[in-house]
Amino acid sequence: MDKKSLEVLEFPKVKEILAEFTSFSASRELALELQPLTSYETVVRLLRQSAEARLLLELEPGFTIGGVFDIRPLAAMAAREKILETLDLLQVQQVLIASRHLRGNLARVASDFPMLWEIAQGITELGQIERNISHCIGLTGEVLDTASPQLATVRRKLNDMKQQLMERLEAFMGSAKGQKVVQEAIITEREGRYVIPVKVEARREVKGIVHDVSNTGATVFVEPWATVELGNTLRELSREEQREIERILGSLSGEIGEHEGEIVQSITRIAELDLALAKARYARRFRASEPKVTEFDGNTSGGIIRLAEARHPLLADKAVPLSVEIGREFSALIITGPNTGGKTVALKTVGLLSLMVQSGLPIPALPESQMPVFDGIFADIGDEQSIEQTLSTFSWHMNNIARIINHASRKSLVLLDELGTSTDPAEGSALARSLLMYFLARGALIVATTHFSDLKAFAHTTRGMQNASLDFDPVTLAPTYHLVLGIPGGSNALATAARLGLPAEIIDNARSMLAKGTQEFETLLADLITEKHKMEDLSATLAQEKAEIEKRLSELENEFKRVKSEERRIVLETRDRVVSEAAELHKALHDAEADLRKEKSRERVAETRKVLAAIQKQLQGTTWKPAPGEEMAEEAAARIDVGNTVWVKEAGIHGTVLAVNEDKRQVEVQIGAAKIRLGLDGVEKTAPPEAKMSPHYTVIQRPSGRIVARELDLRGKRAEAIEMELDTYLNDAAVAGLGEVRIVHGYGTGAARKTVRERLAGHQLVKSFRPGERGEGGDGVTVVRL
Repeated sequence: MDKKSLEVLEFPKVKEILAEFTSFSASRELALELQPLTSYETVVRLLRQSAEARLLLELEPGFTIGGVFDIRPLAAMAAREKILETLDLLQVQQVLIASRHLRGNLARVASDFPMLWEIAQGITELGQIERNISHCIGLTGEVLDTASPQLATVRRKLNDMKQQLMERLEAFMGSAKGQKVVQEAIITEREGRYVIPVKVEARREVKGIVHDVSNTGATVFVEPWATVELGNTLRELSREEQREIERILGSLSGEIGEHEGEIVQSITRIAELDLALAKARYARRFRASEPKVTEFDGNTSGGIIRLAEARHPLLADKAVPLSVEIGREFSALIITGPNTGGKTVALKTVGLLSLMVQSGLPIPALPESQMPVFDGIFADIGDEQSIEQTLSTFSWHMNNIARIINHASRKSLVLLDELGTSTDPAEGSALARSLLMYFLARGALIVATTHFSDLKAFAHTTRGMQNASLDFDPVTLAPTYHLVLGIPGGSNALATAARLGLPAEIIDNARSMLAKGTQEFETLLADLITEKHKMEDLSATLAQEKAEIEKRLSELENEFKRVKSEERRIVLETRDRVVSEAAELHKALHDAEADLRKEKSRERVAETRKVLAAIQKQLQGTTWKPAPGEEMAEEAAARIDVGNTVWVKEAGIHGTVLAVNEDKRQVEVQIGAAKIRLGLDGVEKTAPPEAKMSPHYTVIQRPSGRIVARELDLRGKRAEAIEMELDTYLNDAAVAGLGEVRIVHGYGTGAARKTVRERLAGHQLVKSFRPGERGEGGDGVTVVRL
C-alpha cells in the first residue's frame, strides 16, 4: 500500500485512536502497526473477528482479557538463564492465570464465537508453573518456607541462632555492668551484625568490635566478644539461606525459560484477542460496523463502493453523513461545490474508510455499506511545495500523479483533489480531463474534486463519469456539507469571500467583472439547488403524510380485528354456556327417563325432550354461528370432519372419522376393523401416521394396566344404571379389540333383559346379538358380536 497516501489520508491518527482502546502494551503495538492488506480472505477474517467481538461485548459488556501484561521480555531473560526476581515471577504467574481463565471463558462459547475461539486456541495453559510459583512465592514477593525442605531447615536454625544471640545481648544489658555502660537498652543492627549502644566514655569497659559511631559521637555500637561467634554463625546461615533462595528462583526461572515459545505465542494470541475487543470498543464509541467486503472479479472492470451514512473517522460526531455509490453505473465521481464546502473531507472519507476496511477495522457507517479490496489506494491531496527541492505546488502534484500512474491498476482507488490547479486554467483543465480519461480507461475507481466549469460539462457528457456537488443553503449560500449526485455545484467564490469578511465593494466589483455566461451559469445552478430543496421538502411532507395514513389504517385494521375477535369470543362463550346447560338437561332427561320407566309413563319424557329439542334448534340458528368466511383459523384447524385422522386419547391409537354428531358432540371412529362412538373431547385431530412398508401387521396400544373382561354382569342393577354401564362396557370392549362378549342380566321379571336388548338393537358398535345357548346361560345371558 502506498505509504505517502496513508499519511495524506491521516491513517496513522486512526491507529492512535484505536490504540487507546487496547488493554496492554502488546495489543497497543499491534494497533499502531496495523497496515491495510490486499488479501480478500485475510480482510474478511479480521472483520469477522471484529464482528464477533462486538457481539460478545453486547452480550457481556464487562468482558476483558483480565490482568495480562507483556511478559515476553521476562520469558526471554529466563531463556537466557537469567534469574528473575520474585515480583517478576509473581507477574508471570498472574499472566498465566489470566491466560487460562481467558481461554476457558472463550472455550465455553466457542460455538457462538468460532473466530475468537480460533485465536484463543493458541493460548497454552502452563498450570504446573502457576502451581510451582504459588508454592514458592508469597503474595508480597517473599520466598516461602515451603519452597524447599532445605530452606525450611536453614531458616529454623537461623531463627534459633538469632534467639540465642538476642538472649545473650539482653542478659548483658540487664546486668549491673551493662546498665552502667549502655547508652540505651536496645539491640540494633549494623552491617548485618547485632550490636548494643555503648557510652563512648565506657568503651574500654566492653570487650568487642565497634561497628559504628553515632552522629554526635556520644555513642559507639559494639558487638560484644561473647556474641561474635554467634554472629558469625548467624551470618553463615544467612548466606546459606540466600544461596537456597537463589537456587529456588533459578529453578523457577529455568522452567519459564523452557516454555518461552509457548509464553510468547500465548501473549501474541492474547494481544490479537484484545485488538479485536479494541475494535469492538471503537465501534461502540463511534457507532461503527463491518461493511460487506467484495473481491474483484477477473473479468469485470472493478469493484463497487457503497457508503451509507458514512462519517469521517477523525471528525467524530461533528461529521455530516455521506452516502454514495461508485462503480456500478459510473467509475469516476467528479465533486464540485463551494470553497470550504467539504469536498476534500468527502474525498478523504472515501479513502480513509477504504484503508480502515482493508486493515480489518469497522467503519463509522451503516452495515449495508460495501467495499472492495483494492490492490492500491492512491491519494493526491494537499500542498507540499518545497523551496529547498525547487518544487512548486503544481510540480508537487505532478510528482504525486506520476507516481500514481506508475502503480495504479484496474483494482485501485485513485483520489485526486483540486485536479489541474496551480497553473494556467486552460492548460490545467485540459490536463485534468486527459488524466481522468487515462484512469477511466485503466478501469480504476476515481474520486476527484475540481472548480473547473468545463470539467463539470465533461463529466456530464462522458460515459462512466458522474457529477456530484456539495450542497449549500440557497438563501445564505453557506455550505451544508451534504453530497448530491447528478448535479454539479457552483464554486460560490464571491459568496464565500464575502462570508469570510471581504468588503462588499470588492465583492460587487468582482461580480461586475464576471462574464455574462458565467453569471448565468452560477444563477442556473443556484436555481437548480433551490428547486431541489423544494422537491425534497415536498417529498418529505408526502412521505410523512403517507406514513401517518398507513399508521392510521393499521390502527383501524387492528381495531376491526379486535372487535371481530371480541364478537366471536362472546358468541362462543355464550354458546358454550348454553351447550353446557343443554348437556346438564340431557343428563336430567336421562335420569327422568329412567325414573319414568318404573312408572310406565312417557308424558314427562316427551315434555323434556321437547325442551331439549328447542334448545338444540336454537343453537343451530344463525345467532350462534359465525358469518361466512369469519371462522377463526384456530377453529378451522381444530374442527373434526368426516375422513380426518384423529388420535384416540384413551386408547393411544390413530383412527379415521366416519361420522360426526355436533348436536350430541359425538364422533364415530374406525380403528382397524372396529367402529366406536366417542365424545369429541376424547379425540384429537392429527396428521395421518406415516405408512410403514413392513412388517405387515397393526399394533394396537392399550391403556397401561387396564384389562377389559369378556363378560358384563348387570344382575341386580337398576334399570337407569343398565344403559350407562352397558354403553361404557361396549366402548371399552371395542377399544380393547374384543370380538364377542357376554351380557349377564338374569331371568327375573325380564325387565333387565328387555332394557339390554333394546339398547343393543340400536347400538352402533353391535354387529349382532343372540340369547345364550344351553351351557352359556340360556335366556339369562345375551351374547354380543361387536
